[in-house]
Amino acid sequence: MKTTDAMAHSALVERYLAGLRQVLPQAWRDELALATGASAAQLEALRGAYPQCPSSLLALLAQCNGTWHQPYAGGTVSVYLLGSDVFEYPYYLSSVEQILEDHRANTRSIADIYGHYLQEEPGLVDARIDASLPQGQRLCFSHCMNNGGSSRLYVDFAPAPGGRCGQIVRYLHDPDNYQVIADSFDAYLQALIDGDYGFLIDDYFD
Repeated sequence: MKTTDAMAHSALVERYLAGLRQVLPQAWRDELALATGASAAQLEALRGAYPQCPSSLLALLAQCNGTWHQPYAGGTVSVYLLGSDVFEYPYYLSSVEQILEDHRANTRSIADIYGHYLQEEPGLVDARIDASLPQGQRLCFSHCMNNGGSSRLYVDFAPAPGGRCGQIVRYLHDPDNYQVIADSFDAYLQALIDGDYGFLIDDYFD
């Protein structure tokens, strides 16, 4: 039996997906309907890599194991499911397999990547983000419409002083910037609901 807390996270995810389906065009709703949830074994592997993985993210993946060019039995799903603080800019949901691949592959820290530019560009990294942390220790749950090259979203479990465990970090390229956009995954989903899924515009549906 689900605990009250787990039920609340599941209800938030159900509310999020129900609202999203209302604003997606029919063709995209049909494509999203091909998606199935991650298996219990896949979710357990994710918890093994990230013991503090938010319950609401697990609930979302249990409904839909990714929309980033993700193969399913009925066909490939490539549907924008998420947004950020960047206006009218959509993101895919990564699958458990893609999240774990990012976890294994990204061993360098922000400090490693940018070196002396961190001192020269004080606005590059939000003060609530620990630039010395290997990137793979943050859970990358989303790549943007440009396949991640321009923006990615992370759950950050080891913030700098002033930050919160579980905060959501948005990376944006050119000019590069790492910013905390929500205190938790729940707050992040609620903000997208409250914003009426404003990351989706008609131009993306042509």
